Amino acid sequence: MRLILLGAPGSGKGSQAGPLTSHFGILQISTGDMLREARAKGTEMGRLAATYMDAGQLVPDEVVIGIVEERLKNPDCEKGFILDGFPRTLVQAAALDEALGRLGITIDRVVEIRVGDEVILPRITGRRSCPQCKKPYHIQFGPPKRDLLCDTCDVPLVHRDDDTETAVVKRLEAYHKMTAPLVDYYEKQGKLLVVDGTGKVSEVTERIFKVLS
Repeated sequence: MRLILLGAPGSGKGSQAGPLTSHFGILQISTGDMLREARAKGTEMGRLAATYMDAGQLVPDEVVIGIVEERLKNPDCEKGFILDGFPRTLVQAAALDEALGRLGITIDRVVEIRVGDEVILPRITGRRSCPQCKKPYHIQFGPPKRDLLCDTCDVPLVHRDDDTETAVVKRLEAYHKMTAPLVDYYEKQGKLLVVDGTGKVSEVTERIFKVLS
């Protein structure tokens, strides 16, 4: 099974990747992990990516695609994989199809976890974490026992800068502009499956298993 997970920030892609990898016995592969791995191994593409990363620049699409293709050649991908966080744009999606064609494989299904912005905003803006033990909390869905203090470390919880309402709105706007068109792209290929991402994590997991069965 070769899958792509699509969904806006806060849609729950990360929460669903674990159950899917366990159920199908496949790998979860994220762009960030691939970049760090290629850099650590000192591959040709990894060294090229490092020049951009060290300069604080975005790694160009052609380099990212090269690293993805490099990674998917590994034997541990033979049983399948889940691509998380990639592709993000139509250009990347088309380049990915070309790379997969060279490898003689195709994506089986693309699962979009669909959640409205009005649900995502409180999901993300309510997130907090402990600066010491890194334990995550949510002021609505998983609050600490005492107001904004870590249950373990007894220190004030922190709110990430990119989890503020202003930052989240910008991230959602960027998603709708750049990534949402991928829905049409994969729908035309007959690979798109849409799942309602509201409710408990376990409920969403069951919906995904159902559409994939």
